Amino acid sequence: MARGKANSVLIKLVSQAGTGYYYVARKNPRRTPEKMALIKHDPVVKRHVVFRESKLK
Repeated sequence: MARGKANSVLIKLVSQAGTGYYYVARKNPRRTPEKMALIKHDPVVKRHVVFRESKLK
């Protein structure tokens, strides 16, 4: 049986602390159409900060 194409896309999660640090994550845009925001660790400032979604170029 053939599988269909995966619906997930790659996104960039950019630190809101202004350090330029980012994570790359997968997201299903049909299930979560709004912009993703996660609290993750930023090693540049050595704290947990909010990371917001932006386009991966």
